[in-house]
Amino acid sequence: MEEYNVTVATGTSEYSGTNNYIYITLVGEKGDSERTTLDNPGLDFCRGAVDEYKVCSPAPLGRVLLVRLEKQRYWVEDNWFCLYVTVAPPGGGTALTFPCYRWLIGDVKVELREGTAMRLSDDTSPQLLAHRKAELQERQALYRWIAWAPGIPKCIEAKTEADLHQDVRFDNEKRSDFESSLHYKLAIRFGKSWDNLEDFKRCFWKLRSPISEYCMEHWKEDSFFGYQCLNGSNPRMIQRCKKLPGNFPVSGDMVQGSLAPRTTLEKELKAGNIYLVDYAIMDGVPTNVIRGKPQYIAAPLCLLYEHPDQGLIPIAIQLGQTPGLDTPIFLPKNPPLAWLLAKIWVRHSEFQVFQLLSHLLRTHLVVEVFCVSTLRQLPAVHPVYKLIMMISYWVILTDVCDVSFLSGLARELHNKTELITLLSVAIFTSSAQHAATNNGQFDWCAWVPNTPCTMRHPPPTDKDAVTMEMIMDTLPDVSQTCLEMAITWHLGRPQPDAIPLGQYREQYFTESQAQEVIDKFKQELKEIEEHILTQNEGLELPYLFLLPSRIENSITI
Repeated sequence: MEEYNVTVATGTSEYSGTNNYIYITLVGEKGDSERTTLDNPGLDFCRGAVDEYKVCSPAPLGRVLLVRLEKQRYWVEDNWFCLYVTVAPPGGGTALTFPCYRWLIGDVKVELREGTAMRLSDDTSPQLLAHRKAELQERQALYRWIAWAPGIPKCIEAKTEADLHQDVRFDNEKRSDFESSLHYKLAIRFGKSWDNLEDFKRCFWKLRSPISEYCMEHWKEDSFFGYQCLNGSNPRMIQRCKKLPGNFPVSGDMVQGSLAPRTTLEKELKAGNIYLVDYAIMDGVPTNVIRGKPQYIAAPLCLLYEHPDQGLIPIAIQLGQTPGLDTPIFLPKNPPLAWLLAKIWVRHSEFQVFQLLSHLLRTHLVVEVFCVSTLRQLPAVHPVYKLIMMISYWVILTDVCDVSFLSGLARELHNKTELITLLSVAIFTSSAQHAATNNGQFDWCAWVPNTPCTMRHPPPTDKDAVTMEMIMDTLPDVSQTCLEMAITWHLGRPQPDAIPLGQYREQYFTESQAQEVIDKFKQELKEIEEHILTQNEGLELPYLFLLPSRIENSITI
């Protein structure tokens, strides 16, 4: 009789443990072990436990290929989250690790492979080849595509989170935190306007940050407006302008007073010191209606100049794509309130483009495509699956091209370099790119006049008619202000379950070579962190959103 030492690890999150029956069978090259009930004196499979058992086989199994786990209901159904199983052969040889990291729901049977990464070409065993095929068939039935709306990437077929398999839902602690943190903040339902700009401070007393306080003090300044174009949550909009667009008729005389002495607009265009932020994508977008009241949008163009003394500053703003008498060009020399309102309109458009395109579309929705494709097309033993699952629940190309509308993405990978590029882009998008757009949104939006989420009056057509009353009636009302602050705080704050870049809770790779690569990556991130901190020393407004310690391994909110 051969005796194998087995350990079974249960998850650490809430409700991971179970009181159901758990059985195990070791599947080897030469046969199967006895089907063994895992039952020690006392409680088994408690949350966070690592339980040890003996599993017997009437004859040597040879190489253990699979671990078969079965869960059956005891009194009531009780789901179980298994982290991994280890199997040590008779005689005390090196133990093998069989990663699981999944929920076992209902009366269910799962088979786990040992953690060494294997490509299809590496597998020769008929049993393991059959296991790969069955695993993908099961996942493709479980994770299905749906077209939520024309013109956007496809997504997983689920109307609510409850429709998702438990493996890809929030864990219980995260759901509780998500719901409780928003509950009291969204209770305000006033519909009145603020009386003056100072009144916005009345909801600013508790939710605040050093950068949001800086915004509150400096948001009217042209230099701070320009700073945000480069260092805010959406730096991808600004472009160097060598030639003015035909629909933005700014003349040199208009902006001469904003330029440095002894230069001209034409010279600065040629020198590469003129920049453009163009929100043409907003043109023609239908407006929203809130509590029966229409809201308004604009599609501005904003010209900026890299001033040798003042830094990047706005020098001309047009609040529509079609120039004309009703679409004037606003300038810094215009009445101060008119210039201020024009900048507010640009920042409002920034909010829309940043949240919907740069944030939601270009990180969340793109990464969802990679996530579902990974689950549908790669078995758990595949090295790319292990890599991606260590980073997040989300890649492969056999689905991505067909459902993502990603421009420039080839349908086939021809060599290792192309695979590395694809995976690097996917990992960067779900970690650093998301951190750059997500993590600062409360900082830049909490002082609502700086980046308003909605506008309640149309853009001004007469520069001389702008009043403070018009500005207050245009900016978000009390309830909209509180809502913007609450949501941007909730989404942009450090998440309680955050795992920093380079840290991995799940041990999908068991090879020593992979662990060496991970250790090297951690060291490189440490050096990058130190370099960023050194660069930011002494800055009045440091940029720390891309510190590796503040970048999550994946999109978790």
